[in-house]
Amino acid sequence: MTTTANPVDIYLERLHAQAKTRALYTLISIGAMVFVITSGVFFAESQNAGSLSRGMDQFWDFPVDLFVGAWDAGWGWFGLLGKHAPELFRTINLALFSTALGFICAVFLSLFASSNLIASGWVVSFSRRTLDVLRSFPELVLAMALLFLMGKGELPALIAIWLHTVGALGKLFSEAVENCDMKPVEGLQSAGAGWWQRVRFGVLPQVLPLFFSYGILRLEINVRASTILGFVGAGGIGEALKTNISWSFEPDIMAIMALLVITITALDYLSTYVRNKLIGGIRL
Repeated sequence: MTTTANPVDIYLERLHAQAKTRALYTLISIGAMVFVITSGVFFAESQNAGSLSRGMDQFWDFPVDLFVGAWDAGWGWFGLLGKHAPELFRTINLALFSTALGFICAVFLSLFASSNLIASGWVVSFSRRTLDVLRSFPELVLAMALLFLMGKGELPALIAIWLHTVGALGKLFSEAVENCDMKPVEGLQSAGAGWWQRVRFGVLPQVLPLFFSYGILRLEINVRASTILGFVGAGGIGEALKTNISWSFEPDIMAIMALLVITITALDYLSTYVRNKLIGGIRL
């Protein structure tokens, strides 16, 4: 008399076999990654004239020098915060203005890049490719090209951040528009509303809170980008940081870095507050 295997036991055996297979594949993948990383480190060590291992030994020298220099400056170090505050305000103004311009342009471009609002395929395709091109080049690359054409100043940095912001936000905005509920739009269309009226009263009320949330996040990113562009001659706090690093003025460097940390932290709290006000949620 033959006995029939219990289906539950068969299922558990197969599940156990699959778990062993996944564990084996995981170990193989981890081993391959460790091998690649280790090989890359040794290759970099052999090709690096400055010796990677010797550089790692000196990794903490610069941070230690910064803290020692700030400590030696005493309470006078806090006075340097006010000294560099105007340069920080220039950087924030640059980031704020370029973000506002990019936000407005991204809203309009995202509407034409949304297939649920535009029936013409070539208009949607052209708008999407435009957004792709604008965000393909980092702000630093755009700024370097514009600085070569226009000379040093804040205008090339503003244009570079503005263009990249349009491409980055436009992509996010178009995805938000395409995922919105189209029933209000269809209702407005059946009532005889025009295209702009359908967008104004059927789409924007749904997506504007998300738009502003993305916009504030982009403002935080653009403040950091404006600081980096200061290293290539765009002015602001980044240029001051580059100058003080070149002259090894540790108290000034620490003051500038403290201002940047305070600014980014404040923007993070502002982003959380506005997002909770717009889309609800627990206030942090």
